[in-house]
Amino acid sequence: MITEDPLHDAIGGAIGRIPSGLFILTARYEDQRTGMLVSWVQQVSFKPPMVCAVIGKGRPIMPLISESRQFGLCQLPKDDKILLRKFASGIDNNEDPFLGFDLLTDTRIGAPILAQSLSYLECEVATHIDVEGDHDLFVGRVISGAKLSDTEPFIHLRDSGFKY
Repeated sequence: MITEDPLHDAIGGAIGRIPSGLFILTARYEDQRTGMLVSWVQQVSFKPPMVCAVIGKGRPIMPLISESRQFGLCQLPKDDKILLRKFASGIDNNEDPFLGFDLLTDTRIGAPILAQSLSYLECEVATHIDVEGDHDLFVGRVISGAKLSDTEPFIHLRDSGFKY
């Protein structure tokens, strides 16, 4: 019989209450582009402006970011279920998940930027850290971005800090 560990549950409950926004992380390298839903995004520096994004090991977007040394972050507006559904499930390596979505064309790095985003950031990778856990940390120097809407952001809280 498996018994629950009260300390594990308490820690998980506390970590899960750390609020996070929901973003579509995007990348392009050569003729391949993809995106995925991420919630572990945080500002890490004022000067220069930098943010970090945390990505589960083995995700298909990682090689594109590593090769291009760039990524985009598109912030989801509150209750945008269309983007949430599209990018929350895994994207097939041969699929272009951006087909059918309007993209901004006057961007700096070439990673897809979704026009219906609340805001977006374009980043050059400053560092990639293997934190020796099940996720990797990418720190990006923000080279471009804009607020596109005054809509409220999509905020995410989890029941447990040990699962999405």
